[in-house]
Formats: sequence, C-alpha cells, structure tokens
Amino acid sequence: MDGVFLGVDVGSVSTNVVALDGAGEVMTSVYLRTRGQPIVAVQEGVREVGRELGADTPVLGAGATGSARYLTGVVIGADLVKNEITSHAVAASHIIPGVRTVLEIGGQDSKLILLRDGVVTDFAMNTVCAAGTGSFLDHQSARLGVPVEEFGDLALKADEGAQIAGRCSVFAESDMIHKQQVGYPIEEIVLGLCRSLVRNFLNNLAKGKKLESPVVFQGGVAANIGMKRAFEDALEVEVNIPSYHDVMGAIGVALLVMDEAPYMEKSNFRGFSLADFEYNTSSFNCAGCSNNCEIVKIKTGRETLACWGGRCGKWELEFDSPAARVPKG
Repeated sequence: MDGVFLGVDVGSVSTNVVALDGAGEVMTSVYLRTRGQPIVAVQEGVREVGRELGADTPVLGAGATGSARYLTGVVIGADLVKNEITSHAVAASHIIPGVRTVLEIGGQDSKLILLRDGVVTDFAMNTVCAAGTGSFLDHQSARLGVPVEEFGDLALKADEGAQIAGRCSVFAESDMIHKQQVGYPIEEIVLGLCRSLVRNFLNNLAKGKKLESPVVFQGGVAANIGMKRAFEDALEVEVNIPSYHDVMGAIGVALLVMDEAPYMEKSNFRGFSLADFEYNTSSFNCAGCSNNCEIVKIKTGRETLACWGGRCGKWELEFDSPAARVPKG
C-alpha cells in the first residue's frame, strides 16, 4: 500500500473519519456519535481506522474540519485545518462533478452551498433554529413512537402529506399533535414533518438564492429518503444522495490535504496511537473587547497546546500551537 490520506470531521453530534487512497477513493470510513466528548470520539475513530487498515499503514497527510476542527487538528497532528463549507463543497464536486447546489443537514446545523464551475459562490448556515436540523426529526420521531430510521419508508407511502408548520419546532410539534388528534395516518404526518423541515431550510437559507441542478443532498439526514422526496417536491428537480453522504466533510478535507501533499516534506500526523494522547481542557473569558468571548484551552501536562473560540480569531492566530501553525480556513 502506497499510503492513505485521512480526513476527520468533528461536529456536535457526529465524528467522522475517512481514509482515501491516492486516487481519492474511500478505503474505509467511520461514523461515530460525538456525545459531548470530541477528543474521545476522535481517538476512537482514528483507532478504528487504524485497525481496519493496519497500524503500519503510511499516512501521507491528515486534515481536520467541523466545528471542533482546531481541537481535532491539535489531537491528530493535522497538516491542514479547513472549514466545513469548503470541505463539503470539495467532496460534492469530487463525487458529482458539475454540482451547483449542495444541501447539507446534520444533527445540529444545516448548510446551503452554491457552486459555479467548482467554485463556491454563495453559502448560508443555520445554527440557531432546531426546526431546520436533524434533531427536529429525532425529537418528533420520539414523540410519534416511530424510529427515525423508518421515517423514509413511511414518507414514501404517503399521498399528500399533512400540513405542518415549519418555521418553529415548538409550533411544528403543536401542529403535529393536532394532526394526530384528528386522525391523520402516521405516514401522512411523517411526510408532513419532512416537508416542514424542508420549508424551514429553504425559508432560512435559500431566500434570494437560485438553486440550480445538479443538486446534492448530504449529511446524516440524507439517509432519510422521505427528505429526498420532500426536497424534490419543493425544488422540482432530481436530488442526488452520495453513497458516503454522512461523511462528506471528512472526505472533502482528506481530498484537500491530498492536494497539499506534494508540497509537504512529511505529514505531522501523530499516528494511530494518538488514542493514548493525554489532555485536559479549560476555558477563560477574553477581556480584549466587549464580546467577552469564552476561550477554550487544551493542555498536555503543563504545556498549553492551543487556544480557540473567540469571534476575532485572536487566540488561534497569536498562540504558538500546532493548531495555529496549520493552515486555517
């Protein structure tokens, strides 16, 4: 084996690790729940990939992305740290060349990315309203007593779908309960919930934007084929779901580090044994301005490895740490 390129995407809900070969093909992928412990999830994910590939497999480059990308960059010894927008766009373009619209819905946030000729021209993110994320469906599935994994098949059985408010998760739940009380079939309610999430996504992220085909739908929620139907009904175009829709961010940053590899003497990757990396974290409030940002600090022993978390990026840029030394995006 000539070597692999690792991509790690750590978010609030899931942690994803992929290994690509030199042709950009996925050799193995791991999808884990973060469960509020990103470092533990990264250690477990990288350890599992090491078991799949063999601990002696050469790693030619490693990249980190996601909301915990700076932390991840420190832990794995990343050669590249990149934002989620760029990573998801690169992965979508690699798998479906010519893609012009990327819909991404995860557990706690959602993204809309517009590309023209492979270049991101516009994007929007929703990190505030739960009604536009996967947690909305998780919550309502628990209320209905239906596993969210069964939502897709149920939604495909529906004829029209119940009309359920989509601008707020509280109103949507109230509307759903009313539909139950008046006797709507479960499949009509499920399709209505999918369409409610789609309306919220489009109202919050797509206003004033032209969504053109080809369209790619990725993120964990893309596993729900009811959401595919709801998007296709709303956009009136075919919606493509990649095979590795749930780990696209990790694929994207692995592709990016692959592009950088010819210019690197050697990867900074700490090795699959990084599961033994000992750390502790703490935080403090920066008094540099009125924002009063909470800054997170990671240490090993007495050595502070990195600081991050401010709006201005001051601590990421000024602190001499592995996270600050790798390129950021």
